[in-house]
Amino acid sequence: MKLTYVLPFVALSTAFVIPDEQVISQIAIESHRSAESILDKLPSKDQLVDKVENSFERVGHNVNKAVECSKHTFDAAIEHAAHTANDVSRKLQQTGFDAGSWLDSHTDLSTQGHHDKPNQTVYELIASSKYTTKLAAAINEYPDLVVLLNGTLANYTIFAPIDSAFEKIPEDAPKPSKELLKKVLLYHVSPEFYPAARVLVTHTVPTALTVDTVGIGPQRLSTNIGLKGLTVNFYSRIVAIDIFGTNGVIHGIDSLLVPPPNVADIISFLPAEFSTLELGLTKTGLFEPLNDTSNHYGGTVFAPSNFAFQKLPTKITAFLFSSYGTKYLKALLQYHIVANQTLYSDAYYAAESVDEQDIPKGIFHIDLPTLLEDKSLAVDVARYGRLIEIKVNAFARVDIQDGIAADGVIQVVSDVLIPPKRIDRMEQHWHGEDLTVEDLKERLEPFIESAEL
Repeated sequence: MKLTYVLPFVALSTAFVIPDEQVISQIAIESHRSAESILDKLPSKDQLVDKVENSFERVGHNVNKAVECSKHTFDAAIEHAAHTANDVSRKLQQTGFDAGSWLDSHTDLSTQGHHDKPNQTVYELIASSKYTTKLAAAINEYPDLVVLLNGTLANYTIFAPIDSAFEKIPEDAPKPSKELLKKVLLYHVSPEFYPAARVLVTHTVPTALTVDTVGIGPQRLSTNIGLKGLTVNFYSRIVAIDIFGTNGVIHGIDSLLVPPPNVADIISFLPAEFSTLELGLTKTGLFEPLNDTSNHYGGTVFAPSNFAFQKLPTKITAFLFSSYGTKYLKALLQYHIVANQTLYSDAYYAAESVDEQDIPKGIFHIDLPTLLEDKSLAVDVARYGRLIEIKVNAFARVDIQDGIAADGVIQVVSDVLIPPKRIDRMEQHWHGEDLTVEDLKERLEPFIESAEL
């Protein structure tokens, strides 16, 4: 799967309009007959009773209409989005796009949601919609989930797969265990409130799924904007937004969200981007320890792409992948791996912290210790709304952000990271200047004996 950059384009199918309910009342035309006296203009007792009864009937009718409209808010959103998507998809097919692209962009998405005060919980909205019958049936298998989504412990965000999302599951796929299915469902729920406006300026969203392998924080989703519109985890398109309930908000999605695999597996799944990295990890014996989640809790891998390795001088690449250069290659790759600390573009899980930390707006700096003894990576995160730039050692840019993994995150860097060397008791970082084999060996030599995962 080739990862390329394309201009951000928000598909119209990510927005919908639910018009306010219009109540058309009958207009009574008064007679122009002149009353003989003012008493003639006053209604009789029977007329007053009739008017009061009619008023109550009209109020009751309007309340029932409002309740009914609220029940079908989700349905109306899906129907509108599906209708719009058909028109837009034809235009997108002529444009061409890479569905696997990871994009970092900023855009605006306008929407007009239902303006009546919600009167149903997020669970009740899902259970009453004809487009989420399969999701409702799955949730009903777990009474504690029903209680959770009916409760008021938090303002929840639900990324709700519509029925057609379940149809994408292959017929011969094995039936998941009840434990696994519950994890999948929890992965669609965030205990925090993320209406569309907040989703648009957010790169990752915490979920209700907690796993030991990611550390102390919850598993996260990533949100992306591209030619497919607003997506979750790069493949599931958001087809309806801002269906508000009394205890949260629902966004409809067209594909199930599956908890991600480990970092090592993701690297293996993408040979077009990481075949050189995978070869290096395997050759140095680092791949298996990296895939062993028992020896670390979360982590960040600054993964050089194949293109990043190609930018190195040919002699250095040949040296690193020779039998003699393997020990240097091991030390070099260790400099790209941070254990027990997970740095997303907008959140940070520290090994010693009890709670995750949001990356503040503006400039955020952190030094992350690597597997290379006593060597850290200086990471700067510049965040302005959805526009986020990450640089390592004030040189290498993170080209592809937030590859969410079960045991951490992958940040794809534009260049291979070279450890600094000491000159007059000062560390001098490499910023892309000419590099020789001897210079590289000088930088890595102190760590050859101690290089262990």
